[in-house]
Amino acid sequence: MAQHKSSKKRIRQDIKIRLRNRYYKKTARTSIAKLRSMTDKKEAAVFLPKVVSMVDRLAKKNTWHKNKSSNLKSKLTKYVNSL
Repeated sequence: MAQHKSSKKRIRQDIKIRLRNRYYKKTARTSIAKLRSMTDKKEAAVFLPKVVSMVDRLAKKNTWHKNKSSNLKSKLTKYVNSL
């Protein structure tokens, strides 16, 4: 177990950050699934920028790798254009 004051604080911070990351990741995954289930092109085109913004935010904070986010955005854009 941690002995130093700073390492105890780091453990507390890590717990908070991990919970926050889990929330943002789950929200993004849910939104992506919702977008993929849409069949109306207009509705999907309106929803796409919101999902892309979520994905970009996760990539910016290194929660997701930048290549993963790029691949996701590309696939989702292709899907919306194919509707």
